[in-house]
Amino acid sequence: MDYHKISKEILQLVGGEENVQSVIHCMTRLRFNLYDNAKADRSGLEQTEGVMGTNISGGQFQIIVGNDVPKVYQALMESSGLSHESANKTSKQKKNVLSAVFDVISGVFTPILPAIAGAGMIKGLVALAVTFGWLLEKSQTHSILTAVGDGAFYFLPLLLAVSAARKFRCNPYVAAAVAGAILHPDLTALLGAGKSISFIGLPVTAATYSSTVIPILLAIWLMSYVEKGIDRITPSSLKLIAVPMLTLVIVVPVTLITVGPLGAILGNYLSVGVNDLFNHAGIAAMILLAGTFSLIIMTGMHYALVPIMINNIAQNGHDYILPAMFLANMGQAGASFAVFLKSKNKTFKSLAFTTGITALMGITEPAMYGVNMRLKKPFAAALIGGAAGGAFYGVTGVASYIVGGNAGLPSIPVFIGPTFLYALIGLFVSFAAGIAAALLIGFEDVQSERDKASEAPGVTAGGEIIHSPIKGEVKALSEVNDSVFSGGMMGKGFAILPEEGAAVSPVEGRVTAVFKTKHAIGITSTRGAEVLIHIGLDTVRLDGRHFEMHVKEGDTVAPGDLLITFDIDEIKAAGFDVITPVIITNTDQYSFTDVKKSGMVKPNEALLALS
Repeated sequence: MDYHKISKEILQLVGGEENVQSVIHCMTRLRFNLYDNAKADRSGLEQTEGVMGTNISGGQFQIIVGNDVPKVYQALMESSGLSHESANKTSKQKKNVLSAVFDVISGVFTPILPAIAGAGMIKGLVALAVTFGWLLEKSQTHSILTAVGDGAFYFLPLLLAVSAARKFRCNPYVAAAVAGAILHPDLTALLGAGKSISFIGLPVTAATYSSTVIPILLAIWLMSYVEKGIDRITPSSLKLIAVPMLTLVIVVPVTLITVGPLGAILGNYLSVGVNDLFNHAGIAAMILLAGTFSLIIMTGMHYALVPIMINNIAQNGHDYILPAMFLANMGQAGASFAVFLKSKNKTFKSLAFTTGITALMGITEPAMYGVNMRLKKPFAAALIGGAAGGAFYGVTGVASYIVGGNAGLPSIPVFIGPTFLYALIGLFVSFAAGIAAALLIGFEDVQSERDKASEAPGVTAGGEIIHSPIKGEVKALSEVNDSVFSGGMMGKGFAILPEEGAAVSPVEGRVTAVFKTKHAIGITSTRGAEVLIHIGLDTVRLDGRHFEMHVKEGDTVAPGDLLITFDIDEIKAAGFDVITPVIITNTDQYSFTDVKKSGMVKPNEALLALS
C-alpha cells in the first residue's frame, strides 16, 4: 500500500492543506479539525484506497483508516506542511457547548493514550505475576515495576497539562510547571496534614491532585486566558520573564483556592454518580451500555469517556465503562467471524477473518466498517452480542481495576480482581452471541467478480465485469463525435457524459499507460482486459491543464481507486467536449454483453460484461 499516495489523496479530498486547521490520529482514525467541513468530499474519501469510512462528530472530521493509520498519518506529515498542533486561526464552524467539550476531551486525551495504555498494561501484568506467584510482592523488582506502571497515573496531571496546553494554545512547559507545583511533595504533605491552610489570608481547600483529571484541565483552561492577557499588556523586552512568572503566580494559587477543589468535587460526584447507577440499575445499565457502545465508537467519542474511567478507578478502585467497551468489541468480532463462516466470497471471507482477529485484539473499526456495517445485519448482531455479555456482567458485577491497553484480549489483565473469572466468561458470551445472532439473522453475501460475471446475461463464469469509472450518463460509442471512437477503430466499449470531474478504476489491475497530457490512462486488468479511459475529445491539446493524475505507471489499482480528477467547467470553457469513451482495446479477445446501455450511473456500477 502506497501511504504517501493515500495521504495525498486524503489531503486533497478534505479540501486541501488550506482547509486543515489541525490533524491528529488515534488508534484507527485521522482526526481533522477543518475550517469548513462542507469542503470535504466524503463520497470521494470513502472510495479512496485504505479508507473504511468517514464521520463527523463534535465538529471534528474523522477518516477511519484502521490499523495503518500511524503510517498514513506519518506520510501525511512528511508530504505536507501540516502540524498536529492547531494553527493560529479560528475555525469558521461554530460548535455547540457539548460538541466543544467532547472535542476538547478527545483532543487532550488522544495524544497521551499510548502512555497511559502502556503503563496500565504494566500494572496489569505485575498484578498477574503476583497472583500466579511469579513475582514477590515486596521484592525490589516489584517496587520498580510498580513505579513504572504507576508513574503515568500518579503524574497524570503533568501529561494532561502538556496536552491541554496544546489544545488551549498556551505554553506547554509553563502548563507542566503548574502541574508540577500542585504535585510538589511539600504541598501534597501540607494539604494532607488535616490542618487549616491559607494563602495570603484566603482559605485553601485540602485536595489530592495526583491521578486526577478535572482539576488540571480547568487549571490549564484558566491559564490559557491568564497567559494571553498578561502577554498583551507586557512590553516585548519583559515577555520572556514576566509572562511565565506572573502566569504561575496567578494560576497556581487560584487553582489551589478555587479551580482545583471545584474540579476534585466534580470528579468525586461524577464517580459517585456512575457507581450509583451501576449499583442500583446494574443489569439494565450494563446491557444498555454494552449493547450501544459500538455506536459510541462510531462517533469517535469513546475517547471522551477515558477521563471518567480514570476518575472512577482513582475514586472507587474500579470502573464499569471499560468492561462494556470490551463486550461491544467481542460482539463485533463474533459477528465478523460469523460472516467468515458463512460467506462464499473467498476475498470477503478472508477480510472477515482478519478483521475479526483485529477486533479480538481491541481494534474494531476494520470489522465494523469493512464487514458488519457493510452487510448491515451483522452489525445489528454485534450489538446483540454486546448486550448479551452486558447482561452477564450486570448480574455478576464485573468491573475493571486498571485503565490500560485496547479493549481486547491482550488487555485482559485490567480485569484482575475478584470478578476476573466472570470477566473471561462474559467476553466469551459476547463473542459467541455475536456469532449466533449473525448466523440466525443472516445476511446478503458480497458477490465476487466471478459471481457477477456469471450472472450477467450471456456471460460465462470466466468473464469479467467492466464498471463505470465516472458518475454521469451512459452513451453508446456511436454517439461520440469522433470517428475514431464511434467507428470502433480502437475497440468496443461505452462512453460517459461526466457529471463529476473524477475518474476511478473500472477494474482490478495495473496501470500500463499514463499520458503526459493527463487526459487518458490505460489499465490492464488482472484477467487481461486492456482498458483505455479517454477524458474528453481532442483534450490532448490542453497539454495537461485542468487535469490531475493520481496514479503512475506500474501502480496496482482496484475498482473505485481514484485515477484522474479534472475540471469539467474549465475544459468546456476551453471549447472541448467532455464526453469520455471507455474502450477495451483488445476487443478481439472477447465477446461483449451490455449490462446497462443508458441512463445515469455512479462509479463502480457494472456497465459491460466480457466473456
